[in-house]
Amino acid sequence: MVSRFFGGNEEMGTLEAPRESSKFDVIGINRKSVFSLNEANTLFPVIYRLTKSYSERAQALVVKLEAHSKNRENVDDQIGESIEKEIERLVQEWQSKVQKLGGLPNGHWIVDFDSGDGYFCWKYPERAIEYWHHYRDGFSKRIQISSLSTFEPSNRLAPVETAAHLKLD
Repeated sequence: MVSRFFGGNEEMGTLEAPRESSKFDVIGINRKSVFSLNEANTLFPVIYRLTKSYSERAQALVVKLEAHSKNRENVDDQIGESIEKEIERLVQEWQSKVQKLGGLPNGHWIVDFDSGDGYFCWKYPERAIEYWHHYRDGFSKRIQISSLSTFEPSNRLAPVETAAHLKLD
């Protein structure tokens, strides 16, 4: 089966998954949902590629801005401001696309997936969703999912399927 993910007017990626249903499954836009780990892992390769693309584009602009700042002789810095606005636009566009896929952007290149009891948490360039945290906690209090052998009350981690087999690049 081939799943296609759409955001805005463009296709954001394709994921082949071993399932039997229709030939194409489409992930809905503005999906407000609670995710099992398996559901988050199904979406993860698309989120990863999307984040990688936006991160690399933003980083190239940061390098350009730093080089411009070192060589700047002008007090009126319209070029620097223009680069900063483009970086901000890229981050906002990335956040919007992540939200349309059902993820919750939480900081630069951090995505949370609501698990019903907290959040599955991922930060680029991590290669898999390996952390979880309570609603009241943040990124700094992430817990490795593999250490959560008894995940109550909803036990949404079972059965655990990792994203290690999914192609990210």
